[in-house]
Parts: sequence; structure tokens; C-alpha cells
Amino acid sequence: MLDELRWIDSEEIGIRLFEAYPDTDPLTVRFTDLHRWVCELDGFVDDPKASTEGKLEAIQMAWHEEWEEDQN
Repeated sequence: MLDELRWIDSEEIGIRLFEAYPDTDPLTVRFTDLHRWVCELDGFVDDPKASTEGKLEAIQMAWHEEWEEDQN
């Protein structure tokens, strides 16, 4: 587990979001909320302004993979 999270750590961020919001379908989360939730994660140290749509999509997909595995 990474101690410090940055926007490029989409897999680890996805895991931590799944742990924080296990009953939330990631595909229903608006990017504005996703951005805020990532920035609120323990260990997130990156510049909030450094996010991009592509980075948020990668995080959302990583989170969705974790969520889908739990649904099966």
C-alpha cells in the first residue's frame, strides 16, 4: 500500500475509494464529487489542480473494477 497518493496512482486510489464507498457504483459518481473524494483520501498529497479528465476516468475505471469484482 502506498503511503502517499498522487493522481497517477489510479489503481491504489480506486481500491481506497472502493473501501471508503463500497456500496457506491463508481459510474454514477460525478467527476466533481470524484475529484473531491480523491483529494479527501488519507495520504493524497498531489496538487488538486493537477487532475485531468483522463486521470479521473482512470481512477473511476480502477474503482469500477474493484466494485464489479465485489458484485460477483
